[in-house]
Amino acid sequence: MTDSDPDTILSRLRSRYDLSISRDEFLHFTNPYETLIATILSAQTTDRCVNMVTRELFKKYPDIAALSEASVQDVEKLIHPTGFFHAKARNIIAASQMVMKEFNGRVPDEMDDLVRLPGVGRKTANIVLDHAFSKTVGIAVDTHVKRVSMRLGLTEERDPDRIEMDLVRFFPKEFWAEINGLFILHGRRVCTARNPACDVCNLADLCRYASSHEV
Repeated sequence: MTDSDPDTILSRLRSRYDLSISRDEFLHFTNPYETLIATILSAQTTDRCVNMVTRELFKKYPDIAALSEASVQDVEKLIHPTGFFHAKARNIIAASQMVMKEFNGRVPDEMDDLVRLPGVGRKTANIVLDHAFSKTVGIAVDTHVKRVSMRLGLTEERDPDRIEMDLVRFFPKEFWAEINGLFILHGRRVCTARNPACDVCNLADLCRYASSHEV
């Protein structure tokens, strides 16, 4: 684990990225239903792609009840650009049906209930809880959060759930809601999968990866 302190990491990321003006770089949603479905669709694709797809998807299926009655074939056509569209179509319809049957048509607001829904793991559940219900119970770990965390030396794990446990132990709870967004922006703009820009990174002096690559 890193010797860095959480306050330094967060203050430097906050000085570089303003989450309040970066909405267009993340998923678009306006209610718990849209948050749930958009986040399930975001697996293995870009937020930009999901936002393009959900414009039409939510126009045709404006609520959980409508989507629960959709045909898989029709949903597959609408979400095709996101990839893995066969599984995603089945999951979002099945999740909608489960919400209708077991939660009276209301997206649940508890982690244990959310992760029971098809296509929902801790990452998706954390995003839904945070953005739809203002409940912060963990840190959503996607590919960018995973990469930045590992390079900084905040974790030795590769499994997202185990990485989350390391992050919540390292960062005070009042930071948790910001970590996902800040790490995503840093991963997209600086700490990219290929050719990370360590020479312009304001975390380079704290970073295990940067120090090992003689930046």
